[in-house]
Parts: sequence; structure tokens; C-alpha cells
Amino acid sequence: MYIEKIGGVDPWTLGRALTEQPDIDPTAVVRKSDLGRYTYLGPRSHIANSTFGDYSYAMGDNQIAHARIGKFVNIATCARINPPNHPTWRATLHHFTYRSRSYGLSLDDDQEIFGWRAQDEVEIGHDVWLGHGAIVLPGVKIGNGAAVGSGAVVTKDVPPFAIVVGVPARVLRLRVDERTAERLQRIAWWDWPQERIDAALADFRALGAEAFAEKYDV
Repeated sequence: MYIEKIGGVDPWTLGRALTEQPDIDPTAVVRKSDLGRYTYLGPRSHIANSTFGDYSYAMGDNQIAHARIGKFVNIATCARINPPNHPTWRATLHHFTYRSRSYGLSLDDDQEIFGWRAQDEVEIGHDVWLGHGAIVLPGVKIGNGAAVGSGAVVTKDVPPFAIVVGVPARVLRLRVDERTAERLQRIAWWDWPQERIDAALADFRALGAEAFAEKYDV
């Protein structure tokens, strides 16, 4: 007997349309964050103290903290954004020195450490792709249109439209030539209203980046 059971999967598998309201899996956790239109947060994901731009999605098992994420950002499973640093200058790296109440200790939790972490915000531009298991370290900025390879550990800023891979991540090449990158930045299609994106959908499908830039950079 053939049996198929679907549960805890992304909306595209079910052919379900996303809406103006964020689609958040029941197992995901959202704390002090702002999610835009047509966004999706997958199973067992956590997002805290962050903004998540329109049309962006995280497929699942993601941890995101203190991050400004642009529109149309594609975050694969297990990618992590801004894992917290520990106070390496102290005698111990352990939580008990700043999450003291959790361990039954006398001092209040150390808010200076949490403030220090919040200052190391990550910025991710529009139309960025983070591959499976990629890690973006605190304070990093990733430019529009960049792609981060699976398993890469991003320790420094990534230029727009660059493809970065490895540990630590290095620029492999640009997705497009420099002139096309400049034109796509000017076009800023990610800021278009949905009606204009829909009108250009056939061109998004049929044209390469250079031809698309040539047509719309007017």
C-alpha cells in the first residue's frame, strides 16, 4: 500500500501560496523581530532581534540573531547568521559569568555582554543566497546579489554579486561582470512593486543578467 504523509514541510511542496502575512512554521521561534510580506520561516528556526525583508525565506533549522536581512534573501537549511561571540578575555568562556541567574548565582545577568553582542549586527543585502550550513559571523556585511557557498564561514564583508566559498570564505568570482553588477544595482528591481515584478516575470525567466540589465537600465 502506497502511503504519503506530509508534515512540517515548506509551502512550495504543498503548492500553497504565501501571503502578506509571514508564514512561520509552528516549530519556529520569533523574538523581537520584524518579518516582511511573503516571508517564510521554516521548521525549528529561531530569529531574534532582527529584520527580515519582504519575500525572504529561511528553509529550516536556521538560527538568526541581530541581523538586518534584505528582500528576496534565500537562506538554505542549517545556515546560521550571527552566532554569538563569547568573552575570550575572561578567565572562563562559560555562560555562568553572564547568564548568572540561570545557574543560581547571586549577581544579575551581565547586560554588558548582551549589549556587546547586539552591536555586532550582521547586514545582508537584497537577493542574497546563503547555501546549506553557511555561517555568517558577527559584524559581517554581505552585498546585494551575493552567493555564499554551502558550509562557508564568512568572516569578512562580501562585495555585491560575489560568490564566496570555503573556510574562511574567499571570493571565487563575481556572478556577473562589473558593468552588469552596477546596472543591476541601479535598477534595484528588489524595490519594485509586485505588479511590476509580475509584469517582468517572463524576462526574469528568459533573460540572462546582462540582457536583463540592458533592457531595464534605462
